[in-house]
Amino acid sequence: MSAVEVPDPRAFEVACAVRSLGDGTLTADLRHEWSIGGHPHGGFLMALIARAALAILTERGEPSTDPLAVSAEFLRPPAVGPALLRTDIRKVGRRATVVSVRLEQRGRSCVEAMVTAGRLPARRAEWTDLPQMPAEPPPRAIHLTGETSEGAFNLSKGCEVRIDPATAGYLAGRHGDPPRLRLWVKPRHSLPDPYFALLAADINPPVVFNLGRLGWAPTTQMTALVRARPAPGWLRVQVDCRTVQESWFDSDATVIDSAGRLVCQARQLALAPAP
Repeated sequence: MSAVEVPDPRAFEVACAVRSLGDGTLTADLRHEWSIGGHPHGGFLMALIARAALAILTERGEPSTDPLAVSAEFLRPPAVGPALLRTDIRKVGRRATVVSVRLEQRGRSCVEAMVTAGRLPARRAEWTDLPQMPAEPPPRAIHLTGETSEGAFNLSKGCEVRIDPATAGYLAGRHGDPPRLRLWVKPRHSLPDPYFALLAADINPPVVFNLGRLGWAPTTQMTALVRARPAPGWLRVQVDCRTVQESWFDSDATVIDSAGRLVCQARQLALAPAP
């Protein structure tokens, strides 16, 4: 008898697995490998919520679709462990279907989101304006692992992340570089898919680290648009900030695949650590 192959629990698609209870609710396990410090990663939660929404649509017999957009309010940080996802199909359309998803733990709502589902474009864009980055990380790119200013970067167990040192002055002890970062990321145990693109749009350390504002920077609101299905290989990520004002800062991520296509873009509003 041949041994049964057991999926690696660190694999992204395994960590994103949801189990339906048959009444519009699903359960999931928020794993340590996809957390920063003691908190599940925000981009991972976006991917999990999108997967829950599409799982419910499949369960209801709707045609197969992709995540097109996720808009989430982060009410309180969930903990590593079991979670409940409550869904409500708000609209079923030919081009776009909308599902609301609420992630709960211990009876408290942690993240509330709206997921738009539909068909991702297959043809190349008619027009695009994207930042120029090498398709693969250069040899001098820094491996993002171990401890960070926000806590242990446990995601390095499930994905490879490289950061451009020219854009990460805080790693060299500089405080005053522009709040702008460039990174490369890919899953360790699978190929990138639209759900991983959602995670990639939040993979970066907070851009305010370059201003000397180190520490936990919780996201309050994040909206991500998936634009295409990623090709195999590294995803390139450029993150920009428009303004840092008192306790608040914004963060705009552009995610490009190995074929040079825009696969995800995201904007979030977050709280900056004190200087």
